[in-house]
Amino acid sequence: MSGLYASLDQTVSALNAESTAINVTGTNLANVNNPNYAREVVNLGSVGEVETNDGPESIGLTAGGITEVRSTLLDAQVRNSGASVSYYNTLQSAYQQAQAALGQTVSSTSSAGASTGLSSALSGFFNAFQSFAASPSDAGQQQAVLESANLLTDQIQTADQNLSQVQSGLSTQVTSNVATANSLLADVASLNGKISQFEANAPGSAVSLRDQREGDLEQLASIMPVSVTESADGQDQVSTTGAGGSSVPLITNATVTGPVTVTGSTITAGSPSTALVLSGGSIQASLDASSVGIQNLRNSLNQISSQLVTSVNAAYNPSGTGNNFFSTSGTTASTISLDPSLTASNIHAGSSGNSGDNSIAVAIGNLANQTFSTAGGDQISGTFSSFYNNAVTGFGQTLSGVNDQATNATNIQTLVSNQRSTVSGVSLDDEMTNLLMYQRSYQASSQVFQTIDSLLDATINSLGTISN
Repeated sequence: MSGLYASLDQTVSALNAESTAINVTGTNLANVNNPNYAREVVNLGSVGEVETNDGPESIGLTAGGITEVRSTLLDAQVRNSGASVSYYNTLQSAYQQAQAALGQTVSSTSSAGASTGLSSALSGFFNAFQSFAASPSDAGQQQAVLESANLLTDQIQTADQNLSQVQSGLSTQVTSNVATANSLLADVASLNGKISQFEANAPGSAVSLRDQREGDLEQLASIMPVSVTESADGQDQVSTTGAGGSSVPLITNATVTGPVTVTGSTITAGSPSTALVLSGGSIQASLDASSVGIQNLRNSLNQISSQLVTSVNAAYNPSGTGNNFFSTSGTTASTISLDPSLTASNIHAGSSGNSGDNSIAVAIGNLANQTFSTAGGDQISGTFSSFYNNAVTGFGQTLSGVNDQATNATNIQTLVSNQRSTVSGVSLDDEMTNLLMYQRSYQASSQVFQTIDSLLDATINSLGTISN
């Protein structure tokens, strides 16, 4: 009897272990497409052993706990590649918006906007003066000059306004990303505390909480690069990079050491608040795109505007005592405008007042081919068209390089993610095989249980018959 009861206990233990294994396998199958999920395994083991003539023999099967299959190295590589992909994708998107803001095609190999946009407006402005020089008393040419000038100032102002709007959008994106980063830091710190408590007597067993924490860390890494070290009690210590490669703690156990903040183009975090030097992530990309790439375009527009106002006014009002062509109060891309007194009827081609005098129109028309030099005190180097074309062509080359880097970063991320998937991912074939194996084992244990139950029933009934 005692032997049957012992066998019954062993069978119950086996049924529980196999049931747990079936449930875990089902959970794995349900998460086959979950990128943040790490495959779970049941640690099946023996209840104990007894010595027999044939050597040690197990006296039962038990489930020792559930753990997940993770590689700390591959998790770190996935986070790092995610930071890189996010940086270049954000930079790519910002520069594509800037390209659209210019209102013309930006090429890395050819001149910009040969027939549209600001380049066309510049050519049209100087061509109008050249035509005016050929017919200095033609009222139609006067009107054409005024219209081309209005078009040019509108193109410059519009391009600058559009670029300013892109920068404003990036600033809003930075604010949103900072708020998200701080929320994720708080979540990870909270999960650290929960994992530490849950795993007090069972290290590595808080598998769902660990999956959630890794998902938060990977999302955080796409915003700003982080380094993660797991302590003995299962809590992740999270840091990022400061000046000179120094480590700036962001999370210590269940505490966020200091929130992330952005002032201007400076990102700070930690306690005390420390300036960060980030190599990736969407926050740094937004700041770089706004303060470097797009701002350089706006600076170029300001230089062209200032040179236009200075050079055209000097040619149009050589004595400095008459009316100017451009308003002297607006020398930037956002403020450039025509002199308020300028109308089509009072635009003059020459300074003498004679109907055939075209000296001013010729001088302004010739500005199209004049080569300026910043070394000589000018605002630009080269002609107006070449300076602008060089600026946007250089921007096109930058965008082309970012496109290539975004593609390379994505390819690396795919490679690393696939490597991690082979270790931590769920294989349908493997899990279906495990499911069949555990189900068959469960069925076998059930048969053993039924057999023992029948033997106990027969034994008890036999004892009752003997007593009678």
